Amino acid sequence: MAMLTKILIVEDEFLIAMEMEEIIRDLGHVCVGVADHLEGALAIANKEIDVALVDVNLADGATGPLIGEKFANEFGIDVVFITANPHQLGDGVKGTLGAVEKPIDLAVLSEVLDYVLTAKRGEASVVPPRQFKLFGSN
Repeated sequence: MAMLTKILIVEDEFLIAMEMEEIIRDLGHVCVGVADHLEGALAIANKEIDVALVDVNLADGATGPLIGEKFANEFGIDVVFITANPHQLGDGVKGTLGAVEKPIDLAVLSEVLDYVLTAKRGEASVVPPRQFKLFGSN
């Protein structure tokens, strides 16, 4: 049996977080939690989490990039930023994969997760969805 993919959502807009959680479940993955600020996100983080979907601007300010960097570099979590403000990420955040601009729909989120999980398994020749802005090798 395939391992379930564990996904953490870091999003301060309740309705968006709920919608993303529903999409994740519909795609057959597990949502391990939702956090809306730095402290809450770090409290949930662990090495068992496969992917984190992180907004840039959260309840405690623009802490998303710091959360993403900590997730990627301290826990080995694949981080995708989902934000209305991708320009705030500049050329990217060390260790993280890339960004998708909000609003994000079911099809795009599904494609991004497929891409991330396929790449994680080491399968080459995977083309990222056009809406997914990959960061350079950082």
